Amino acid sequence: MGHSRPPLLVVCALRIEKFALRRGVARAAADTVTVLRTGMGPKAAHRAVAAALHDKGLPDAAVLTTGFCAGLAPGMRPGDVVVADDGHESAVLVAALKATLTDRGHTVHTGTLAESDHVVRGAERAALAATGAIAVDMESAAMRRAALAEGAQCVAAARVVVDTPEYELVRVGTLRTGIIAFRVLRDLVPAFLEWHRTTALPWR
Repeated sequence: MGHSRPPLLVVCALRIEKFALRRGVARAAADTVTVLRTGMGPKAAHRAVAAALHDKGLPDAAVLTTGFCAGLAPGMRPGDVVVADDGHESAVLVAALKATLTDRGHTVHTGTLAESDHVVRGAERAALAATGAIAVDMESAAMRRAALAEGAQCVAAARVVVDTPEYELVRVGTLRTGIIAFRVLRDLVPAFLEWHRTTALPWR
């Protein structure tokens, strides 16, 4: 008897992120993807992911955490994508994202995604960059910890840069950069589905 494909759980924190992802799922005609909004912050993220995997019939799901992030490295632009380099699945995800973003003018970066419990600006952003991190967000690390604690075998994180050292959220242009990040996040769904199909998951 063949093995069925584990479900894909795509996790984000914010309502606007979920809206973008659901639009992308609808465009891709994908009906086997669960999009989970956890709420903002690491505690809410950890609690929601653990509950989804433990209590809602998704114990074998592949988990992909996504949404917006703050870029830390010089030269990053709103709409660039950051993949956390913390598992063997990241290479497959990077390849799928690069194929999706071909000719779109956005770069896929791979590196450390730092964790914070608040919005990072100014000197604090520079201090995190000095540690070698290339981006920061409030939920990805907590989502990953919760997924691994519940036994998830395949976990990855891909975030879209919404602000950078040159384009912080408090500055003029925030709306424009937010629209860019929203559209990129929406359009990444096919890459997420490709990652789910091709990465080394238990059914293969």
